[in-house]
Amino acid sequence: QVQLVESGGGLVQAGGSLRLSCAASGRTLNSYTRGWFRQAPGKEREFVAAISRIGNTYYTDSAKGRFTISRDNAKNTVYLQMDSLKPEDTAIYYCAAMFSGTYYYSPNRYDYWGQGTQVTVSS
Repeated sequence: QVQLVESGGGLVQAGGSLRLSCAASGRTLNSYTRGWFRQAPGKEREFVAAISRIGNTYYTDSAKGRFTISRDNAKNTVYLQMDSLKPEDTAIYYCAAMFSGTYYYSPNRYDYWGQGTQVTVSS
């Protein structure tokens, strides 16, 4: 059984940084696309970033230039470095993994999900 466990969330002031981690267990996910999504209160879950099995990276427009996704296959872990955080980045952040490499922006394509970690950015 695959489990994804996020960590690194918290409260930060606007302009600050956080680094989220997502550790996988139960299966090696080196051949999987790994993604990050977020969900703010009253809003739908939205795509933030993804990294393919060969290291190609994809970002939503609001994350480009501020967030960096990376993966460490030896640790079965994916990271999301978030810099220049804004209050509108406040949300629960979820990591996910999918075997298919297509439609990385669609949450419906992902096979496994973590439980989420809260990120709160104060103004």
